Amino acid sequence: MTNHGSLLVVDDDRHICEAMADYLRGLGHRTETAMTCDDAISRIGEFNFEVVICDVNLPDRDGFQLLEWVVENKPQTAVILLTGYGTIESAVEAIRIGAFDYLTKPVIDDELNFAIQRALEQRKIVEENRQLKQQLNEKFGISNIIGRDYRMTRMFDLIESVADTRTTVLILGENGTGKTITARAIHQLSSRRDKPFIEVACGALPDNLLESELFGHVQGAFTGATHDKPGKFLQADGGTLFLDEIGTASPSLQVKLLRVLQDREFEAVGGSKTHRVDVRLVLATNENLEARVREGSFRQDLFYRINVITITQPPLRERIGDIPLLIEHYLDDFNQQTGKHVRGFDERAMQLLQRYHWPGNVRELVNVVERAVVLAKSDLVTAADLPESLRRGAEETIPTNGRFAARNLKSALANPERKIILDALDANGWNRQQTARMLGINRTTLYKKMKKYDIAYETHAAQHGV
Repeated sequence: MTNHGSLLVVDDDRHICEAMADYLRGLGHRTETAMTCDDAISRIGEFNFEVVICDVNLPDRDGFQLLEWVVENKPQTAVILLTGYGTIESAVEAIRIGAFDYLTKPVIDDELNFAIQRALEQRKIVEENRQLKQQLNEKFGISNIIGRDYRMTRMFDLIESVADTRTTVLILGENGTGKTITARAIHQLSSRRDKPFIEVACGALPDNLLESELFGHVQGAFTGATHDKPGKFLQADGGTLFLDEIGTASPSLQVKLLRVLQDREFEAVGGSKTHRVDVRLVLATNENLEARVREGSFRQDLFYRINVITITQPPLRERIGDIPLLIEHYLDDFNQQTGKHVRGFDERAMQLLQRYHWPGNVRELVNVVERAVVLAKSDLVTAADLPESLRRGAEETIPTNGRFAARNLKSALANPERKIILDALDANGWNRQQTARMLGINRTTLYKKMKKYDIAYETHAAQHGV
């Protein structure tokens, strides 16, 4: 298969230059010519040629100077140097500076065509790698974590601060909050992004299999071990290992994990050879590890080892202001997947979504959006398109159990109103204008209610350690 590209032929012999250009045009390439180094530099500066075929001997400067300029200013352009007096030393020097190839005149047509094809193929591979990296960043980078809530903003700052370090990170959060996405974002923002990202769900495997999965095993280590198997630590060497549900690790596994964290070395199950690895550990749990330490079911020394940097993933019910953003993001995804053109949720549906308590967090929201897109009969999702359990959950009133601290209806209603205002302020990062818009009141009314209920950011921040 022949690749066609944009080429520049540089040679001070007009006949050779035009003959070579005609040959290359005949092969289907877009080809221009230049007869001096300065003219070539001017043309390359104006147009992004894919390959430059340049004679070493030029009247103003030599081809090596053109090569150096291209390497510095247009590194994506391949340079093939031609010379009538080729030596091994000059060829080595050309490749050292950055030439793609070095050919001796008279150049055989097939030899030149082969060199050009290789240069175009390499450029194609480089471009594909660039696009793949861009897609990885779009899919797994920090931009894929959606949120404007102030807690999310603080989380973004922390991710960016710790990503390009070797420090162990512990991600805390309920199921479905997106801990895996955060772990991938940390990896993508680090210098390890081109190395493996290996994920292990610790709670999905029994203890004996989990140890083998992480550290590998040797043949005969246990029944069924018919051959040596490398573990996830070896597979992740140079990259990142993400251990989800770390709170489920058995006491014996905790001991081995502590050693890996301290010494960066381990032995496979049943083996005696010590392996050393360069692995960055990111761990996650939905459990209270401090309570587990107090109970004695989680090692204190391991807890201190993994609790160096803690990132807390807030539950969706505590950042309801982000729900419209998340819906917009996932609507685009599911519209593309299904070929539909759903443009949004109507006001009533959005109110229900923002009043729902979201026990499944973002994962549950994704499922709701996908379901709504699939079942929607118009371009606008209505309340009727939402799951009945969600509608019922959102419409339920807050249970009181008959216990009121207040003695009359007016003061009894004040507590829920104060909480609603606080939740709305939290959801909008304490932006009063956005909070008033969300609550359907004007800003002056919001100020009055905040004064009435003694709501101030400084007091709230001090109480919650913000």
